[in-house]
Amino acid sequence: MVRLSLIIALLGCCFPARAQLQYQHVESLPLFGKISEQTETRYERLPATLKDQSREAVWNLGKNTAGLYLRFKSNTTSVGLKWTLYQNRMMNHMTETGAKGFDLYGLKDNQWVFVNSARPRVNSLTNEAVIVANMDTTLKEFMLYFPLYDGVVDLQIGIDSLALLSPPSVDLPVSTKPVVCYGTSIQQGGCASRPGMAHVSILSRWFNREFVNLGFSGNARLDYDIAELIGSRDASLIILDFMPNVDVGLIEEKLEEFYRIVRQKAPHTTILFVENPRYPQAEFDNQTKKTVADKNVALHAVFHRLVAKGEQHIHIVPASGMIGTDHEATVDGVHFTDLGFMRYAKHLYPYIEQYLN
Repeated sequence: MVRLSLIIALLGCCFPARAQLQYQHVESLPLFGKISEQTETRYERLPATLKDQSREAVWNLGKNTAGLYLRFKSNTTSVGLKWTLYQNRMMNHMTETGAKGFDLYGLKDNQWVFVNSARPRVNSLTNEAVIVANMDTTLKEFMLYFPLYDGVVDLQIGIDSLALLSPPSVDLPVSTKPVVCYGTSIQQGGCASRPGMAHVSILSRWFNREFVNLGFSGNARLDYDIAELIGSRDASLIILDFMPNVDVGLIEEKLEEFYRIVRQKAPHTTILFVENPRYPQAEFDNQTKKTVADKNVALHAVFHRLVAKGEQHIHIVPASGMIGTDHEATVDGVHFTDLGFMRYAKHLYPYIEQYLN
């Protein structure tokens, strides 16, 4: 018996138990990626004033936390999360980590480096995960990306009991004059494997500037109330990437007025219109190929009409080469994989670099 106790004691010295994480709510930490702070609850995207104005589908998608990220610093050796989801949404072509999980990044030499993901439990509104452990106790800057296709009603961060958890010391990504992006399910992040791999998040890290993700899955249909919202933020650049959700009729009917509402609010901001992606399935599906071509022709017609009327600081981003030419960058012929998002980010990068300010 004495010998067994000695063995247990020695094992305890060699393999010390990990300290229990202390969880705390994070209302005091700054949250970014929002177009407005006047939301119904903290972790959502649309201002409360749009509740009775926006289409129901758009309002509900505004509860998804795509593009939101929390910034903090800590000297903890471990980071854990507890979170409660809004609806526990399930999709058959997107990972649960991308739809309902979190991504943690750390700052090294003013560049953001992936740490790890917080993966959700299977079929559960309440979740808990340890993201990273065994770090040293130097003070580190962190960025926590929120789920792309679900909402968050409660969030707690777990750290060592004696560690510091406080707002960041550096303003990175730069939070003044963000890039505001409006678009579809692809814009929202479908179907990235984890939140940090949506192209909006990738570009935000590359430019180290705040990006606002106004992607509404299946519902980027040129709603005028959203045009008002887009122009309400003092942006360095506005990207309109709505084409997969509209048809020729809607482009001809609503695009010019949608643009003018944005322009009235943001008279000097450069606006980029993005062509409809050339879907891999269009290589075989002739109807899809024709539909995409017709929509892009309609977009150019409106664009040239605006230019002829004297509009300035507007440009079109072509779709050619957007996600490569090997047809390997989507999960279903339309929505992007991580490969597709990385290629799309590289495609947009030179246009954003040229027109950012």
